[in-house]
This record gives sequence, C-alpha cells and structure tokens, in this order.
Amino acid sequence: MPLTLAQLNAASAQEAAQWLDGLYEHSPWIAQAALAKRPFQSLAHLKHTLARTVADAGTDAQLALIRAHPELAGKAMVSNTLTAESTNEQSKAGLTQCTPEEFARIQQLNADYNAKFGFPFILAVRGPRGNGLAKQEIIDTFARRLANHPDFELAECLRNIHRIAEIRLNDKFGVEPTLGNLVWDWQEKLAEHTDPGYAEKGQLTVTYLTDAHRACAQRISHWMHECGFDDVEIDAVGNVVGRYKAVTPGAKTLMTGSHYDTVRNGGKYDGRLGIFTPMACVRELSRQGKRLPFDFEVIAFSEEEGQRYKATFLGSGSLIGDFKPQWLDQKDADGITMRDAMQNAGLCVDDIPKLKRDAAQYLGFVEVHIEQGPVLNEIDMPLGIVTSINGGVRFQCEVVGMASHAGTTPMDRRRDAAVAVAELALYIEKRARQDGDSVGTIGMLNVPSGSINVVPGRCLFSLDLRAPNDPQRNQLEADVLAELAAICERRGLSHLVEETMRAAAAPSHPAWQERWERAVAAQGVPLFRMPSGAGHDAMKLHEVMPQAMLFVRGLNAGISHNPLESTTADDMQLAIDAFSHLLNQLATEA
Repeated sequence: MPLTLAQLNAASAQEAAQWLDGLYEHSPWIAQAALAKRPFQSLAHLKHTLARTVADAGTDAQLALIRAHPELAGKAMVSNTLTAESTNEQSKAGLTQCTPEEFARIQQLNADYNAKFGFPFILAVRGPRGNGLAKQEIIDTFARRLANHPDFELAECLRNIHRIAEIRLNDKFGVEPTLGNLVWDWQEKLAEHTDPGYAEKGQLTVTYLTDAHRACAQRISHWMHECGFDDVEIDAVGNVVGRYKAVTPGAKTLMTGSHYDTVRNGGKYDGRLGIFTPMACVRELSRQGKRLPFDFEVIAFSEEEGQRYKATFLGSGSLIGDFKPQWLDQKDADGITMRDAMQNAGLCVDDIPKLKRDAAQYLGFVEVHIEQGPVLNEIDMPLGIVTSINGGVRFQCEVVGMASHAGTTPMDRRRDAAVAVAELALYIEKRARQDGDSVGTIGMLNVPSGSINVVPGRCLFSLDLRAPNDPQRNQLEADVLAELAAICERRGLSHLVEETMRAAAAPSHPAWQERWERAVAAQGVPLFRMPSGAGHDAMKLHEVMPQAMLFVRGLNAGISHNPLESTTADDMQLAIDAFSHLLNQLATEA
C-alpha cells in the first residue's frame, strides 16, 4: 500500500526514516534531518524541506551526497551493484540496453566529467515527465554540461538529485501528477506544428498566421471543446477564446490566458503553459459538474512575440482596443502584408474593433507563466508570485553609412554602419548596468547584402529596453537614443528609429497578488515574491483591469526562448492546483 502523509507525520522517527530510505542515494541523514520538521502540510512541503536540508548542510556534505551516486551506465550498473531505485531509473531511460557505441560514448563522457569536476555526472534520467529520457537526450545533456563552470555544475547536480528524490517520493506515496502530465502532453503535441525551414531542423517556430500557427489554433480549439468549455471561437485576430459559463447568467467574468506563438527556435512552454493550466482546471470543473459564480474566459492569444510583423501584443492588445489600423499594411520578410495574411487565414479585419472588452464586466486578469529566468531554479522553489512586470519599449532601427572596398578604404575614412551599432551595443551594456535592474538588448543585427570584403554601408538592428518602472525606462531610452545620434554624427552616418512597441510597467494588483499568495501557501510551499523582467500579455490587460501573475520554475537554469526551455509535470501540477484554489477562493467571495 502506498504511504500516506498522515502515516508519515504520526510515525516514530525510526519508522518514518525507514519509510523514506532510498530517497537520497546512500544518504539517510537527509530524511532524518527533514523529519525533525514534521508535520508536513503536503508532499510539496516535504519535498521543499528535504531540499532545504541539503542546502543548509554545507559544501562538504553536498559533495559527499553527489559522490554517493553512481555513474550513468557505469561500473555499478555493469556489476549489478546499483541500488534498486537507480536500477529502475537507468532501466527506464534505456541505459541498461546501450549499444556498444553508446556505452563507449557514455564511458568517455564519465571520464571527462570526473576529470574536470571531481564528482560524477548526475542527471534525473526519468526526466521532467517521469517516464524516462531518450538515450540521445541523455548523451547530449552530458556533453553540454561539460562546458559549465564547476560551481554551476555542483548546483545543477544537486537540482537533479532533488528531482530524483521527488520522483522516488511520488512512487512511495503512489502519487502521479495526472493533470501535470496532461498539460505536458498537450504541449508536446502542440509543438509538432512548426513553420517551414524550422520543421526540417527539428526546431519550434510558430509565427503569426502561418500554417503552423493556424494549426495550433485549431488544435487548442479542439482541446477546449474536449475539456467542456461552453463556447469556443477563433476571433478576428486569431485568438482562441474559450468560455466556461457561470452558474447563473449575467455574472462578471474572470479572464486568463497567454500566447501560443513562439520566437524562432524557441521553447514549448513560453506562453502555452498559461493556456493549458486553466484549461486543465476547466476540464476538472466540467468532469465534476461544477459551475462557478462567474464566467471563466480562457484565451490563447494569437500573437505576443512580434516575430513576423513589427507590431506585437496583437492578441491581448486587441481586447483593450489597442490595435492600430496602420499595422495592417506592415509587411513580413516575404512582402506579405498583415492584411493579406489575415484574409488568407479567413479572419475578418472589419471585426477587430468589436473585440474590445468592457472592463466593467470583468473581475480581473490572471496569468500563469514559466519564469523564463534562473531565480526559482536556483533556490529550489517551484512557484513564484509576481509583484510587477517591467516596462519596455522596442524599436526597429537603421544606420546608413557608405559601402566601400574593405582593402582600399583607410580606417580613418570609413563610414562603417555596423561598427557604429557595435559601439552602441557596448554603450547599452554599460548604461543599463548603471541602474542595476535595467536591461537593454540588440537581439537582431543585419548587414543587408553584406560581403566579406565590403565595409558595411547599412546596418539594421532591433532595440529592446526594459526597466522596473516607467521613469527609469524612459531615462534609459532617452540616453540610448541620444548616444545613437551622437555616434552617428561623430562617424558621419545617418540613422532611422521606428518605435514598434511601448508597454508601461505593470505592478500586480494587491488583492489579486494576495489571492495567488493564498493559493500557493495552500500547496504547502513557502511564498517567494519576484518581479518579471519579461513582458507578458498581463501587462496589456493591466491597462484596463486588475492583474496578477504566477511563475512556474523552469529547468536548465530557467532558460527560455530556447529549445532547452522546460519544467516538470510536478511543478505544473502544483500550478494547476494553485489555480484551482484561486478559483475556489473567488467563488467563496462572490
């Protein structure tokens, strides 16, 4: 019979320690120390306490813990001396059935890793979903982590050890993150759709109104119907809108959602996690035959990233009346206007003004999002409460000089557009650091028709500036644009600057932030409050209604806008449970 939390809390110290034996490889002291903190409110509370025990133990104890683990497909596996837990995990990942070539590669990686770091490579081979990583993914991760700094790698090994312990705890308690697994599967299936030129490379790219984008909308719509939404539609800008109606007509509405478009060669969770988490909540409400005292509107926003066209936040912006008609004439890299793309997708541009919501009919907007940063990952915290979203501004820029022969044009006579932008990039790095928490990025840089032996005559680049509050962002913007003008004047160049996005900083509404805090506390994990450096659809809705966000921990140092972007089914389950708790809170208030 699976262990229960009530049994663990009531048991003697010796009996409880026996039940938790094997969680941490040959390290019973961790469970013994954690058990002194009983009673545990939840399994998540127990997991966090175990992680804190290791964090507080010091480097020597942490190194001993890491060295207690066997190598992957190493001597212990060959000699059949692995613990039962390790045998099960390595078997699920197929490491007990390596080809001679795979085995030789892993052995070499083991040797290289030990030589560099002085401890064995640790990876939770059952993976983020718990069903086992593919052998090639294990090998690729092994090779990639060899390049890490020793301090980072020590911490990464510990994080993987905690993930191993988490899965082992789930097994002992007979717990499976069923809804977390469902959301995981939805995200994997949605990632099958990707734009041409990227699909061939195995990369995920979904830009506004491409075939892949429209396929995503159809699939999300289908799943919403399956979940039990009463109404599902694709609106005039491609948003997928699902409504779960209140127990009585005429009630106000809670809005939630995020975007389903991606950056180029991006990850599977950015935006999409904020769509599927509330969808899972509606699925459970529908299965239970339960209605809320308010309408629940879940929106998969069609565009947030600004990848195909210069305009951004098209999906959420349209709901607050912020869709500029001149955007329809913007052209993509192939010369296709937004208007033509919309018409080709069967969208009615004349209906866009009708999308504006009456804010008076809404309770507010909440959003779940993967953190897109390293903070939660570094402190072993599954959820974070967002206090504010940084304000941002974006530009598309051009510097124009004179193209000339690279061999015959003396250095002091050049009008090099690319060097001017390089100088600006170094200034931005220095200037943003002065604020401590401002950031500036030139993410796109292009020399049109450039040649190896030609001094660049034109340089196109993007500019992204962000800060925690609007005055700070505005000052950063003014300084950077002034420096661009000064650089161009000094070098005999001209420049053009086109603003493509401006979003005000968006502090969370206190009452809604507090609701998220109560929801997280109910899961038995400590509260951690943090700002968001990334922009989100919530900052657009913030302009007309109260908003608050919940962050979910990311793996791989929290990397985002990258194929390595990931999180676990267990963390997603916690987010779903927290969202359900928020809905129940609101139901009792109504």
